[in-house]
Amino acid sequence: MKEKILNRFLRYVKIDTQSDKHSTSVPSTHNQFDLANTLVDELQSLGISDAYVNEHCYVFATLRSNCMTNEPVIALFAHLDTSPDVSGAKVNPQVISHYNGEDIILPNNPSVIIAVSENPHLKESIGHTIVTTDGTTLLGSDDKAGITAIMSCIEYLIANPGIKHGDIRICFTPDEETGNGITHFSLDELRADFGYTVDGGFIGELNKETFSADSATIEFKGVDMHPGYAKDKMINSMKALAFFLEQLPDHLAPEHTSGYEPYIHPASIHGSVALSGIDLLLRDFSDDGLQRLRTFIDTIIKRTQQKFPETSITVSYKESYRNMAQALTLFPHSTERVEKATIKAGLSPYWVPIRGGTDGSKLTALGLPTPNIFTAACNAHSLTEWQSIDGLVSVVDTLVNLVSCQPE
Repeated sequence: MKEKILNRFLRYVKIDTQSDKHSTSVPSTHNQFDLANTLVDELQSLGISDAYVNEHCYVFATLRSNCMTNEPVIALFAHLDTSPDVSGAKVNPQVISHYNGEDIILPNNPSVIIAVSENPHLKESIGHTIVTTDGTTLLGSDDKAGITAIMSCIEYLIANPGIKHGDIRICFTPDEETGNGITHFSLDELRADFGYTVDGGFIGELNKETFSADSATIEFKGVDMHPGYAKDKMINSMKALAFFLEQLPDHLAPEHTSGYEPYIHPASIHGSVALSGIDLLLRDFSDDGLQRLRTFIDTIIKRTQQKFPETSITVSYKESYRNMAQALTLFPHSTERVEKATIKAGLSPYWVPIRGGTDGSKLTALGLPTPNIFTAACNAHSLTEWQSIDGLVSVVDTLVNLVSCQPE
């Protein structure tokens, strides 16, 4: 099984599915259809005749129940796209058999090193088969590892009909990385009782908590003028923006926070004399905490406006997603089931709050409880992304246990 999983994973990561955060369409990039169509073809070749991809690049398929008992319909999710922030084109994966526990130097970018001192999970992966990039792109484990695990699980169940299971709904979504993965999603089209995203961390990690997330866009309007004749006339919007940025405290920066701590992240800036802007990401594990961050931003804007009264400053807030923890407490069977499945796979499950979000955050808010399952990958969205294939085998084992008929 390990060799088949490795080969499938290598096949998928070589398909460029990078999304575009500036696009307003879904999918944001047409090349996500390349992987979607590949998956539909593979599912149909496995005998799943209802597999299809719709106009928004959602892949749906069903493995029908072979179980005599009344089992819930379980949906398995993974996303097609890779991060828009690091190239996913021409991925050249490097396979390390029997990893020896040392730092990993990436061949086409030797200055980029996957250091053991910065990657504690490497010590747990000695002897594993590990896949890295060549140092010029991301790998795409996020979330092609999840896709690989789901496809391998389905293939294994079909090849082993003695393993009884209920209806399994398979769904691969576009644009998770841009926050639009569920924008055109329909629970009526899915028809499941609960679901799981396979989009998590290292071996055994499970997730039932995410950030609550908002974004803020702040615009500073000034007056442009020929600089040779600008005295008492020019109003430079960038000076107000710079002052605003200086007011953001270091202790709320993402590079200085961890665990349950909130953050405010200046994600992008654009500027000219006449018009400047900044995009902020606001993150907290509670809705009340998120509101406090909004209030804090409003306070800084007021302070900046007082400092630069002739600059026009406007702010708009947008809700991104909400922490799924409270909603999942109403459906304890979904978290209990995945924990038991992980233990049955010979692992020690542990629950970790996600300092981010998944499609499961929005799915849970829509009424479909959807915890998150590990992928055995590390360093998502970076040149140092790496994947344990032995860990990916454990993901498949966990999924097989998860969907198998449960004893009465």
